[in-house]
Amino acid sequence: NISLPPEERRDANKLYNPMTIPELQEKFPSIPWYEYFSTILPKTIELRPDEVAIVDVPSYISGLEALLSTTPKRIQANYLLWKAVASAVSSLTETLRKRQLEYGTALTGRTEREPRWKECVGLSAGSLSLAVGSLYVKRFFKEDAKKNALEMVENIRDEMYKILETVDWMDDETRKNALEKAKSMTSHIAYPDEILDVSKLEEFYQKLELTSDNYLEAILNVTKFGFDYSFNRLRKPVNKTDWITHGRPAIVNAFYSSIENSIQFPAGILQGAFYSHDRPNYLNYGSIGFVIGHEITHGFDDQGRQFDKEGNLVDWWAPETKEAYLKKASCIIQQYGNYTAQQVGLNLNGINTQGENIADNGGIKQAYRAYNHWVAQHGAESRLPGLQNLSPQQLFWVSAATTWCSVYRPETLRLRIVTGQHSPGEFRVRGPLSNRPEFARDFKCPAGSKMNPTHKCQVW
Repeated sequence: NISLPPEERRDANKLYNPMTIPELQEKFPSIPWYEYFSTILPKTIELRPDEVAIVDVPSYISGLEALLSTTPKRIQANYLLWKAVASAVSSLTETLRKRQLEYGTALTGRTEREPRWKECVGLSAGSLSLAVGSLYVKRFFKEDAKKNALEMVENIRDEMYKILETVDWMDDETRKNALEKAKSMTSHIAYPDEILDVSKLEEFYQKLELTSDNYLEAILNVTKFGFDYSFNRLRKPVNKTDWITHGRPAIVNAFYSSIENSIQFPAGILQGAFYSHDRPNYLNYGSIGFVIGHEITHGFDDQGRQFDKEGNLVDWWAPETKEAYLKKASCIIQQYGNYTAQQVGLNLNGINTQGENIADNGGIKQAYRAYNHWVAQHGAESRLPGLQNLSPQQLFWVSAATTWCSVYRPETLRLRIVTGQHSPGEFRVRGPLSNRPEFARDFKCPAGSKMNPTHKCQVW
């Protein structure tokens, strides 16, 4: 592998190497850079000599030059043709699709494709996210979820403020910058209002050509439409609240953007197991509240902390505070690195998963505190019928744990541990909950037990 390993890619500065086209040509002379960029960019964009490109890993390009110089042209041509075809295999013949499934089975253990209807729905939702999202919101989304999610975001962010104000290892200037970043963090909840405006959708999609009699052509047209949209944004002012960028409501996921300093919770995650208006808040704060806190904390994990309140790659940490932070992060790295997935006999990669683990630990702490603050304002909630033996606080933890309930095929689990940035579900529960003294208190876990260890890790 001639590129940077994942562990080193966590340092954003290593991936930010601005170079003009003449500089690229001088450093890597075997590649015709001007011709390359001119070919992939729309004809309406004229390249300037001082045009700047961000090179992720310069050493990779050096290695690529060396590799190309010793690789026969026939192999290069075959590889490029295969890369072009590989991205479209799922849209080609059944013979090729079966071969693709065999490859996927070796990687993940999955032996069957999704039903065709589900495959088509997923493709449509991914390729035509604004249009499908509009239909989803109009038909299925309950407006109270948007209002309540906004309230939960503010309540949980308030807890992050309190944590930033009280941690004893930050100097005053770094604390001031951290608080400003938390307060500047924008939120995109459920969906942008623009996707309900049919005229805006028609304007956005007016240049997209789709045919009902040629599936592959339709797929290629959608792909080209997406590339054209991206390339046409070159040299235009960046709008960090653009409705098109944040208009994918029909997905079950949540996001933090370090370059926007924003959090996003699409409509798809504000329902089902994550949220319901008709159930106690201890369940909602334990599930979607945990996720909200997780995304907020991403702004202050090992990668998010490298960006300031405006999303600029700036070191705003005093040296002694940075050292204290890295020491606390090291505790998380060691804790998770010592976890073993018994099913496959592999230890987790504590370095590659540290960002998600820091976010999980901070998120559950904020959500629990926010729920208890809500109770102080609104009064205690009733227990659940049939689960009268569990208190609201205990059910908060149960709801949080259920969020990551997962069953993995051995191949999938192995792939996740080796290549993923998220710990397997079991450890996304064991890690954060065992680090919280509130969990041990609510369940009366004996000191020194598995879920109440003497040594606990905490960054935020």
